[in-house]
Amino acid sequence: MAWEAPPRLVRALGETAPAGDDWLARLPAAAEEAAARRGLTVERVRVPGGRSSLVLLVRRPDGTPAVLKLAPPRARPESERAALAHWAGLGAVQLLEDGAQDGALLLERLHPDVSVRSLPEAKALLEAAGTLRRLWVEPPAGHAFETVAERTGRQAAAMQTTAGAEPEVAPLVESALAAREELLAAPPEERLLHGTFRQSKVLSGERMPWLAVGPDPVVGESAFDLARLVRDRVEDLIAQPAGAATTRRRIKRLAESLEVDQDRLRGWTLFRAVESGVRALRVGRPTDAELLLEFAGWL
Repeated sequence: MAWEAPPRLVRALGETAPAGDDWLARLPAAAEEAAARRGLTVERVRVPGGRSSLVLLVRRPDGTPAVLKLAPPRARPESERAALAHWAGLGAVQLLEDGAQDGALLLERLHPDVSVRSLPEAKALLEAAGTLRRLWVEPPAGHAFETVAERTGRQAAAMQTTAGAEPEVAPLVESALAAREELLAAPPEERLLHGTFRQSKVLSGERMPWLAVGPDPVVGESAFDLARLVRDRVEDLIAQPAGAATTRRRIKRLAESLEVDQDRLRGWTLFRAVESGVRALRVGRPTDAELLLEFAGWL
């Protein structure tokens, strides 16, 4: 089939691609080979799709619907495969095959156009939190997943570099880094986390009402995972006259419902919002950066 990668994927990967990376150029051929190797019939490319992977809606040789997902090595598709295998469909999309050599993932077909984000806000948060709770399990023995300390260490170094070039964000970066140091000093538990959880990552399914997709798994404390959910629909929060108060109530409600310490949730929410805001600034998305950094200032 003749097709092109969705513009959102091209734009997002272009922000992070290392010099000389040709993954996007090789993607059409790689997708065709991955589908042929599994005997799949490709129906269409999922548009607008994600920001880190290509999603193809396919049918297996017996006619059952499925999804074929291809991501560049820097998106850690094998880490996603290992997490999905460990969750075994409990709270997350089901992996339909064992390890493959080409890095592609064959997944159960959910309803790609129906996410938790389509629900009213209060209901969306409730359903998303319930899905997230099911994912927080003990990591497998001898796992090779990145830890929260490792991931945020890389992020902290990039944040410091950007703060040196953009002095106006330096105070927020300093606060975020101080919060990280305090939080890492005594983590309360070690769980397998989704890593990039938000409302749009929870899709409607047949097997269960809501299932998580697109993890970038990491091992650490639950509050780190929940922190990304706190700022969901950040543009709506910023537009509210009482946005700061609404955010504080959201932190309290989510922390209580999932039995997470409120102060730790606030600290990780601060770090993750500043990290995302600074990264948006670094790659030339000033509007996103402004929203995220204003949100972080409330914390």
